[in-house]
Amino acid sequence: MTRYSPPSPSVDEVLKALANPVRLKILRGLRTPAVSFPGQEHPYEWGVCANKIETTCSLSQSTVSGHLAVLHQAGLITAKKVGQWIFYQRDETAITQFLANLKDQL
Repeated sequence: MTRYSPPSPSVDEVLKALANPVRLKILRGLRTPAVSFPGQEHPYEWGVCANKIETTCSLSQSTVSGHLAVLHQAGLITAKKVGQWIFYQRDETAITQFLANLKDQL
């Protein structure tokens, strides 16, 4: 298993990522993965499989992949590769840091 987290993004980058309703829906869904993305065969502790996100969002693989890449680049989610699958989770530490940075900058 490999986990990769990009460098800390700016507040502007995170706000841009959150401005899209699909990305916001994905991020909100990852808060309660078993409820929002039911029926996953693998443990939710690994995160949510990209395929399960695609199925739930009813969007193409390439569209969902693009949204996940933006969320990942913004530091809001982490990606973990297990075999041929990639699992995504919210990065609660990064989200908390973003909220603190946002508060400081407003």
